[in-house]
Amino acid sequence: MSEQSQKPAFFMVQVKAKSMEDLSTRYAQSAIASLMKHGGQMIAGTPQPHVLEGDWNGSWAAILKFPSLEMAQNWYNSSEYKPLKELRINELTEHGQILLIEGM
Repeated sequence: MSEQSQKPAFFMVQVKAKSMEDLSTRYAQSAIASLMKHGGQMIAGTPQPHVLEGDWNGSWAAILKFPSLEMAQNWYNSSEYKPLKELRINELTEHGQILLIEGM
């Protein structure tokens, strides 16, 4: 499949941070730089999303975009991102959901 015909991919991120300041300084700045190196971008992010259905028990929601599902998976599974992911999961958040969705 050519680069032009690939479908984009999106991460839907919802996390409950133990400290928003720590999440920002110890994780987010480096994670954003890392995803940008892999062709990704953060296209939306907020501590207060508009909840239309269901319950919101988080402190941060974001949408990340990559040119393809393969590029998104390569970043998420990269050795560069691994220590940041482990830091987020094991130290900086109480819980979270990270979904990867291929675009149309």
